[in-house]
Amino acid sequence: MSALPAVLIVIATVAAMELLAWASHKYVMHGFGWGWHRDHHEPHDRVLEKNDLYAIVGAGLSIAMFSLGSPLVLGARAWAPATWIGIGILIYGLIYTAVHDGLVHQRYFRWTPRKGYARRLVQAHKLHHATIGKEGGVSFGFVIARDPAVLKRELKAQREAGIVVLRETRIVSR
Repeated sequence: MSALPAVLIVIATVAAMELLAWASHKYVMHGFGWGWHRDHHEPHDRVLEKNDLYAIVGAGLSIAMFSLGSPLVLGARAWAPATWIGIGILIYGLIYTAVHDGLVHQRYFRWTPRKGYARRLVQAHKLHHATIGKEGGVSFGFVIARDPAVLKRELKAQREAGIVVLRETRIVSR
């Protein structure tokens, strides 16, 4: 496979992973998978969370794609694009780790952005964590962050409709 199709597959996979992450966060992690995700939304002093098991699932997807693309594993039945899909999943995982775990939750470094898209990401995710429980909520993506002002209005409407309970903390201002 030439370089251009491989690069395009990697880029498309990274983009698709944000959509998959959004859907799995909203419908799995805040649905039947809440048992693993709950501790991510509750204060604790542990280094690891049950929620980190989702990273292992993502790594498993990447490894599976590498295996499907590997002639060492599948011989002549190997599907070369799977290797590039595996690389795209791996790159998304690295971006997720840096942005979500590093920047937003400051698990690896301390930096509070004062402006720009990094600030918007942090604000959007803090608004996601402004709720108690798995019901309702906003901003389920990890790399694409919507306008915090819009998210605040959505949270207010959800609270008024009785869909969501908000924490008694200050919501990050714009």
